Amino acid sequence: MDEQLNPWKVVRKETAYENNWIRVEHHDVINPAGNPGIYGKVHFRNVAIGIVPVDDEGNTWLVGQYRFTLDQYSWEIPEGGSPEGTLPLDSAKRELLEETGLVAQEWTELLKMYLSNSVTDEVAYIYLARGLQQLEPEPEETEQLEIRKLPLAEAYKMVDEGRITDAMSVAALLKVKTIV
Repeated sequence: MDEQLNPWKVVRKETAYENNWIRVEHHDVINPAGNPGIYGKVHFRNVAIGIVPVDDEGNTWLVGQYRFTLDQYSWEIPEGGSPEGTLPLDSAKRELLEETGLVAQEWTELLKMYLSNSVTDEVAYIYLARGLQQLEPEPEETEQLEIRKLPLAEAYKMVDEGRITDAMSVAALLKVKTIV
């Protein structure tokens, strides 16, 4: 099978809903079996950004916040969005400062991943940040954040115990565990 050949044919596409962050599209399609069908797609206007800050003692920082969509509290790596036309690394630097007050001297791209590729086109870039300097956090008005500095080993344990469930955070911390 040719991996580059798209077996889906779009007959009609319309925007069902749109706001500053997402666009929901409805597609009438011919599916890979040749039959008519439908497909919904959520397009994200921002690229997702995640950062695992690690200091010289092997500590990292997590951000806790109540997630409206889940109706529950969530511990995560520092995360945010990179607007169209902005370099993901520049957005990562901004997000790290906003959420934790940290500035990093060294940046390494850890992962590029698609977060839910059955219904969205959301892509994420995750970075390792080292050479840290602590300043004051600058959270956005919609963010009510709790910042927690902890050993990486404790963050890995939180993943293992299911206390960190955010996809970007789980993937990033497990990746860091293999290289740090």
